[in-house]
Amino acid sequence: MAFPNPRALRWKIAALTAAACCAVAAVVGVLVHRSMADRSERTGADRVVARLGAAESEYARTGRTPLDVQVLRPEQLDPPLARALAAKAPADPYATWYDREPPNSFWLWAAMPVEGGRVLVARTDMSFEVRALQLLDRSIVKAVLAALAVVVPLAALATEPMNRRLRRGARTARAIADGDLDARIGPAGRARDEISEMAAAMDEMAAALQRKLEGERRFTADVAHELRTPLMGLTTAAGLLPEDDEAAALVRDRARALSGLVEDLLEVSRLDAGAERPRTDLVPLGELVADVVGRTGTAALLEAAEDARAVETDPRRVERIVVNLVANAHRHGAAPVEVTVTGARIVVRDHGPGYPPTLLAEGPQRFRTGSAERGRGHGLGLTIALGQAAVLGARLTFANAPEGGAVATLDLPGAPG
Repeated sequence: MAFPNPRALRWKIAALTAAACCAVAAVVGVLVHRSMADRSERTGADRVVARLGAAESEYARTGRTPLDVQVLRPEQLDPPLARALAAKAPADPYATWYDREPPNSFWLWAAMPVEGGRVLVARTDMSFEVRALQLLDRSIVKAVLAALAVVVPLAALATEPMNRRLRRGARTARAIADGDLDARIGPAGRARDEISEMAAAMDEMAAALQRKLEGERRFTADVAHELRTPLMGLTTAAGLLPEDDEAAALVRDRARALSGLVEDLLEVSRLDAGAERPRTDLVPLGELVADVVGRTGTAALLEAAEDARAVETDPRRVERIVVNLVANAHRHGAAPVEVTVTGARIVVRDHGPGYPPTLLAEGPQRFRTGSAERGRGHGLGLTIALGQAAVLGARLTFANAPEGGAVATLDLPGAPG
């Protein structure tokens, strides 16, 4: 069961919409609450003042008051009512005080001075108005919750087309990163927004990148092909030089190195073009690696575990990878170079300075060895090994051992872990 990602854009937009709705509802609710509270208080005040006015007329005429109106001396007043009476303006005939103390003692009091130093005091029950206000508050909360139950799903659904376009752009970017330079996001239909602009800019970038890479690939292939003909003549001419001449031996050695570089360039161009296809066969991996290491003519130490298995792979490409890794370990690392075969995994390790940080972070780069302490080279060996591993569907990783030395690990399909 797939759970929704709470960090997804659609849920962030839905949460922002819910927060906006709550903020608007809170502002409107507070305004409505205050308006109704003020109106209720004015209604209660009018009611108690009308009663107090009638009581004052009767008291002036008869010296008596209705039963719901008291005649008190100033010192008998409750302190809050006494303070309200003392603070009233001289032109006001009465003062009011709203007692909101619980439980359910919502009373609005009014006091009016009369002759003889007495004070008429009346009160009215505000429970009905308070309950009406509480009912209004509950109604507002229920309305907000009902609105959120509708608005949040609608916001999530409304953002789905935008999320779908963003996911399509992400898939296209990953496809381009994986080597599919023809991948494009494509037009967004009638949409004319920032996502459409980003998609168009991304397609333009992918097209420019494709043209640049194809130009570099053609240039590499053309240079390698053009060098082949004069190189064949140079190799032939070098073969005619005397065997015991030191200068002739140097020329032959450089001709062989140049020939190897040209072949590497051609191989890189074929890998870049995606023209390589594996020809798989069931091969015993331990025996294959032992034969390859033996034919390298190096002092590499081979260790094949008992669980080294027969794998369905292209032996020629595995050989190419192992040869390049072993040669790179001898050229840039230090002895002893160890080759270990476990299951469908091949590990090549040296005891030199290790891989430079740039190689570990960015991967092998052609014509770049990374650091001076790893020796000289044109940087194509690891690039070719990585490309051949991709053709096999294998994983080639590079790391440095904690105790020092570079470690290259080739996991063929079916490798443990």
